[in-house]
Amino acid sequence: MIDREKLTDGAYALGWSAVKRLPEPAAKALGRRIADTVWKRRGKGVRRLEANLARVVPDATPQRLAQLSRAGMRSYLRYWMESFRLPAWSEERIKGGFAPADVHHLVDGLKSGRGVILALPHMGNYDLAGAWVTTKLGVPFTTVAERLKPESLYDRFVAYREGLGMEVLPHTGGAAFGILARRLRAGGLVCLVADRDLSSSGIEVKFFGEAAKMPAGPAMLAVQTGAMLLPVTLWYDGSPVMRGRVHPEIEVPQTGTRAEKAAVMTQEMADAFASGIADHPEDWHMLQRLWIGDLETGGSGAVGSEAPGSGSGAARGGASGGDASRGDVSSADRAPGGARRTERS
Repeated sequence: MIDREKLTDGAYALGWSAVKRLPEPAAKALGRRIADTVWKRRGKGVRRLEANLARVVPDATPQRLAQLSRAGMRSYLRYWMESFRLPAWSEERIKGGFAPADVHHLVDGLKSGRGVILALPHMGNYDLAGAWVTTKLGVPFTTVAERLKPESLYDRFVAYREGLGMEVLPHTGGAAFGILARRLRAGGLVCLVADRDLSSSGIEVKFFGEAAKMPAGPAMLAVQTGAMLLPVTLWYDGSPVMRGRVHPEIEVPQTGTRAEKAAVMTQEMADAFASGIADHPEDWHMLQRLWIGDLETGGSGAVGSEAPGSGSGAARGGASGGDASRGDVSSADRAPGGARRTERS
């Protein structure tokens, strides 16, 4: 009998070991070839991506949506090819591989000693952005990863990110929240992917004019610790360098309960994400259901993930958490093809 977990782990081990040895032009060409093959198959991931993009670009024709989804799959596979190769990149390559605008918001925040929370949607390559922070700025940070099955694959992802200079905490109930709060109170940096809630207890926001839920964790951490909450959006421009923007601080409201303050801040975070996604829709890798209307009509929000070379492609793990009462936070993992998440309490 075929052991799918072993096959999944072996496939990603092969990716990390083989792709990072390819010349960069060959790796790019391989990524485009896989992306185009997946796009032509029009599996459920590609169809879901187009449905999501239809909300982002509501006046797009079917032809335009098809163009955007093809570009989106190429952007998504660029992430994978870069990530497989990142451990072999030199420090100079990492420093020159990302050029964020308005990074002074982050630098000034760290200097203030308040602690900083960077909240990102599933755009571009946040692993590269994280490696740039630890290498170019010399600042370590803490993030959260969803536990995956098989455990060996989860361990690979944790080791990979720790090798890039990140502290990775497992998403196990509310345990991570307390550690993140301590890091922030000590003036540290926390990075969380926060455009998709998987806990069924996130904060409802208006996102491109429709209701969606996003994790409460980033805003709740800011409310409870006084840390700065800075949204970040990422995109590609056709060059070898990834672009990005650090958005201005989302300040804690002066009045209201903690939950009310977090709700206001999460809406502002969603608005910042929407501005970046609207400008670069092809670099938003959301291949899963996000809006509440889709979740209600389509059943479970956790659409089955498949490998990048299959009919659908995973949506990079999705942000999870958001139960403010438990201190749930968003996760920074990307669920690999065939990987399964462990159940949370």
